[in-house]
Amino acid sequence: MVSIFCWATVARLPRMGLLERVDGWAGDGIEAAIGGHHRRRLRRVGRVGQLHPPPGPSLWAAGDPPPRLGCALDVLVDGGEALPRIAEALSGARACVNIAGWHVAPDFGLTRDDQACCLRDLLGELAERVEVRVLLWAGAPVPAFTPARAAVRRVRDELTRGTRVQCALDSRERPMHCHHEKLVIVDDEVAFVGGIDLTSLAGDRFDTSDHPMRGRLGWHDASSRVRGPAVADVASHFAERWHAVTGEPVEPPTPPAAAGDVELQVVRTIPDHVYDFMPRGDFRILEAYTRALRSARELVYLESQFLWSPQVVEILANKLREPPSEDFRVVVLLPAKPNNGADTTRGQLGVLVNADNGAGRFLATTISARSGRLTGPLYVHAKIGIVDDAWLTVGSANLNEHSFFNDTEMNIVTCDPTIARETRLRLWAEHLERTIEEVSGEPAEVVDRLWRPIAAEQLERRKRGEPRTHRLLELPGVSRRSKALLGPIHGLLDDG
Repeated sequence: MVSIFCWATVARLPRMGLLERVDGWAGDGIEAAIGGHHRRRLRRVGRVGQLHPPPGPSLWAAGDPPPRLGCALDVLVDGGEALPRIAEALSGARACVNIAGWHVAPDFGLTRDDQACCLRDLLGELAERVEVRVLLWAGAPVPAFTPARAAVRRVRDELTRGTRVQCALDSRERPMHCHHEKLVIVDDEVAFVGGIDLTSLAGDRFDTSDHPMRGRLGWHDASSRVRGPAVADVASHFAERWHAVTGEPVEPPTPPAAAGDVELQVVRTIPDHVYDFMPRGDFRILEAYTRALRSARELVYLESQFLWSPQVVEILANKLREPPSEDFRVVVLLPAKPNNGADTTRGQLGVLVNADNGAGRFLATTISARSGRLTGPLYVHAKIGIVDDAWLTVGSANLNEHSFFNDTEMNIVTCDPTIARETRLRLWAEHLERTIEEVSGEPAEVVDRLWRPIAAEQLERRKRGEPRTHRLLELPGVSRRSKALLGPIHGLLDDG
């Protein structure tokens, strides 16, 4: 075992802060070991350039697929906007429907109106006239995790029983990891790429952007609708996985004609040594984030289920220690209680708090469901990154080693400043409970005038046991780094 610190030195430390210092040293040592493991792994497969891309002005990931001109992109915020769009596209299918997901529920409703029907019925009706393929993660091989493999087999049987729906289960995962992408592709002409699963497992994804109290867990999420040439990149990825799992070839898609004026790139995580079609793996989601965050001058805005990645945190911490501009700000939106790994997230947030050192450039927040003065739990599941209103990504990848190295994931990336800014303003208006016009000022000014005071006030109200008056909340317990050891250990066990 590698010695991480010297106990003789520890014995000489003042008693005040001893445990915190030891914990921090241990955490840093394990993180360094994990980082070395990833460097060696990617170097062996010739992908170290995706871990450490060379400096340069380009924000696009290198390699294939390249950015595609002539695309149209709609960012769909929350299930109440995204799911009916998906249902509409499915209903109009003329040739084929291909779906890849972490999990689906046959009884899940994509709409909630009088004509709503469940996913199984919708796909079953479609399969009478078009090819319908559903590719799911086979589930966790250890019953302690969800969904269990037996439960996923029951989903497959329910989707296919009495229908022409084809459903395949992909068990080619790295140990303790999964197939996490969420894709819906219709006629190889439109693709939905994002973080929304077509399931109610762990929470109902159908929620609106005003997030009222619903008597169940609220759910903030996002997806995207892509049209134009980039759809072929999404469809080709599905076809490769389907062929690898089933042995059945899918006709290669013909790139659609131009559908807009947006340049867009599809980036993926595919672990090495999982698929024959990509034996060296693909880690370009990490590359894309690394390039964008290194370029940040004024604003980094992140929404994620987890903020575990030491590489992401290191880049942000260096920016906070030596700000690239006076107005530089980092705002992150995370769940109040992640379904696992909370200590990991808190430890990394503590690193950023330390790096900020009281300058007020960093803010960690969460949101709640709210109806009047009643507030309830709301799960942040969106995976969105925005840098300087010049770079935007939406997809299935969280900011952790799972998504960057070991799960299959897909994101879209654009450097369109109009879409990046409009998306940020929509999200900020939602979370700040303001109009677009009220959040349209300079980002640093809006952070200092609205984000920070509102979040801090609501945290103080909660501490005093008073009713909350706003959805936004500063994440509690984020002061200095604590429980730093647990996070890296979790990563070492689950992400190695």
